[in-house]
Amino acid sequence: MYHKTTGYKAFSVFNYILLAVICISCIIPLVHILAVSLSASSPANANLVKLWPIGFNFEAYSKTLNNDNFHNALFVGFKRTALGTLVGMSLMILAGYALSKDGRTFKSRSVYTWYFLFTMLFSGGIVPSYMLIRNLDLMNSIWALVLPGAINVFNMVLLMNFFRAVPKELEEASLMDGAGQFRTLWSIFLPISMPALATISLFTMVTHWNSWFDGLLYITDYRKYPLATFLQTIIVQQDFNKINPDVNELKHISQRTVKSAQIFIGTLPILLVYPFLQRYFVKGIIMGAVKE
Repeated sequence: MYHKTTGYKAFSVFNYILLAVICISCIIPLVHILAVSLSASSPANANLVKLWPIGFNFEAYSKTLNNDNFHNALFVGFKRTALGTLVGMSLMILAGYALSKDGRTFKSRSVYTWYFLFTMLFSGGIVPSYMLIRNLDLMNSIWALVLPGAINVFNMVLLMNFFRAVPKELEEASLMDGAGQFRTLWSIFLPISMPALATISLFTMVTHWNSWFDGLLYITDYRKYPLATFLQTIIVQQDFNKINPDVNELKHISQRTVKSAQIFIGTLPILLVYPFLQRYFVKGIIMGAVKE
């Protein structure tokens, strides 16, 4: 009956209001970016556009979609996200499955667990990482963006805890029927763990899609920049001469509207993927985080 008390009702109302404010504060910047990207040059440059376009037109989108450098960055961004998610999920699933076993099945389990935890707490730093990538001859390669962060230890621990929650009887029945460890992982553990896999896949995709610093560090050819690095260069560094050699065309339209269009197009893939995986979030995180 606690949910009928005045204190609980007041707490619920406060929660609803707080969540509504947080949701609105997250949506308003995106709406503003969309409005600026669809506005004419003069009101956009004069900062007159708030949440509704002024002088509605698609000129910025036309310019963006006809920009070869943006196409290259978008392709590299998709390529990095696809490869990074595939490689990262494969390694995290294999590591999480092995570490989910007890000490009798996997005798070196504690050694590997401490090794992973150590790398989560301490890293070599930027300079050793840069020297390693350079000595491996991975500079200007897509693998320089994929391999260094292939395993996120925190996500691997979530997967490990999720695998531990799978009933032991299912694994024993699979092994008694003659299946090996890989067959058991593929046919028993992965189908049951879909909420955790969907959640961590989305985390990995968003991380790769939004990462820009490693692109600046390991990629010296701007034509191989992923989209996040491309946008950071033109928005933060204001380096249009490096990214877009056709600067004269930008005199006829606002750089602000073009940048807003590029930001919105860059955000669109994550916005499209998120609703399909959102329903797995709560179940995947809670079940993966519970430790017996």
